[in-house]
Amino acid sequence: MKVCQRPAVALSGLFAAALLAACASPQPTAVPLACAELPAALKSLTTLPAVRLTAASEVPADDQGHPALCRVTGVASERTGSDGRHYAIGFEMRLPVAWNHRFLQQVNGGNDGKVQPALGNLGVLEADALQRGFAVISSDSGHSDADPANAAAGLTQGNVFGLDPQARRDYGYSADDTVFRIAQALIERRYGEPPRRNYIAGCSNGGRHALVDATRWGERYDGVLAGDPGLNLPKAAVQHAWDVQSWRLANADIRQAFSPADLRVVADAVLRQCDGLDDLVDGIVGDLARCQQAFRPEALTCQGGQTSNCLAPAQVAALKRSFAGPHDSQGRALYADWPWDAGIAAGNWRFWKLESRIPPWNRMPLIATMGAGSLSYVFTTPPTPTPGTPDALLQYLVSFDFDRDAPRIYATDGAYTESAMAFMTPPDVDDPRLASLRAHGGKLIVYHGNSDPVFSVNDTTNWFARLRAHGGGDFARLYTVPGMTHCSGGPATDRFDVLGALVDWVEEGRAPQALVATVDPHNADLPAGWSRARTRPLCPWPQVPRYGGGDTEAAASFRCIEP
Repeated sequence: MKVCQRPAVALSGLFAAALLAACASPQPTAVPLACAELPAALKSLTTLPAVRLTAASEVPADDQGHPALCRVTGVASERTGSDGRHYAIGFEMRLPVAWNHRFLQQVNGGNDGKVQPALGNLGVLEADALQRGFAVISSDSGHSDADPANAAAGLTQGNVFGLDPQARRDYGYSADDTVFRIAQALIERRYGEPPRRNYIAGCSNGGRHALVDATRWGERYDGVLAGDPGLNLPKAAVQHAWDVQSWRLANADIRQAFSPADLRVVADAVLRQCDGLDDLVDGIVGDLARCQQAFRPEALTCQGGQTSNCLAPAQVAALKRSFAGPHDSQGRALYADWPWDAGIAAGNWRFWKLESRIPPWNRMPLIATMGAGSLSYVFTTPPTPTPGTPDALLQYLVSFDFDRDAPRIYATDGAYTESAMAFMTPPDVDDPRLASLRAHGGKLIVYHGNSDPVFSVNDTTNWFARLRAHGGGDFARLYTVPGMTHCSGGPATDRFDVLGALVDWVEEGRAPQALVATVDPHNADLPAGWSRARTRPLCPWPQVPRYGGGDTEAAASFRCIEP
């Protein structure tokens, strides 16, 4: 499968012009096939790993702005795992009739395990990739949560694939390779030509997928979009245990460690100290780094007989411990620390960290249910089969030893020959260069919510600073989003066309500067006093916004400056 790529060396004269013209308008390489012809066409290919299309049908345009298309579903690499369970890489691809000659590999969040609709949607976008005319593929990364064999696992049914070494590897990176090759084959046979541009995009674990693939196979992608990336996901999972043990300093029942009103006290205090650092008091911490120097959580401690608008000493100690990030007994950091921001009072923050509203979870937060299952089954070696009940999963985190258990994210053994850190993170995560993406001429945009409760924005800025030191500023941009929680939401302007900015950079050579972000009127965390017409600039990191006068609700009234 031939993909149109930029030349690795400079060319000149008529040959260069001819090559560029060919890239702009690739000639058909085969006769385009009808949707119903695709299953037989893929079955005959011996270069793909036992691909079987299970359905192929024409779908009319819908009322959401999605075009008429050919939708195919299938599986690849079917096998029986070492744990006796059935495994396969499930996928769905949507190939629009009015194709824009672009391909987007949609990489998904959470534990994967489900083929999400191939729309190319991200929480921050108004229009998804399919609505724009991209051909889009989505997959389950090689395991199915709905497998009846997993039903008895309870809340860990989406984690038990961690017992199979190949399923771990597929989840980490290798299924992405298979899915990319399937997509290229489908595109060439459906349209008779390869895509002119290849993109990959995802948020959360999907952001991690995007950075892993950009590192392993950067020569494939013209544009990479990574939102709130869990680039050190096994380390972030260790934070789950650290958080649970921290909250228990305030209350043995972690759901009661902090009430919503308590977290509102923290958010309001952050705003009092930090809101005006960007020269406008507007409910947004525009200069996060300066805020960390200004804010002192100790000032929240109740004094004398004070009982309101303050926190108990044990609560302050719990917050400080959590935000410092996990450490072993020698004081060695096991993950990043976390910044103070106004989104701590948002519902998504509480859902992840402290309390859910889900009865089968016993209202435990996501870190103490699905997060605990991932840490025990997938991110430590050997895996620890943990009963899938809220009590058992919580106890696993309560008993987690940061000297004994945390090193297991780096461990291997005879059956599990790749550690979690090896199969889950970009190979150059500690010294990022993205050499193949850069050599190919690809572009990368990363964005991350400053109030993300799942992956610390500090981990992402630390990583990006190292990439920038290696010249990454030439082909990569990072945007941090004040107040935004995980992938969207929070007291934030959390709608911005980052996909359009990436396409413009790749295809028009226009390197993005500030992105204009708007509010989502359906955002439950949107403060009542904010204008629904509010816009704000998202500055390319490390720049920060400064209000310069004029309409206080308009992005044009701000400028981006070096800190």
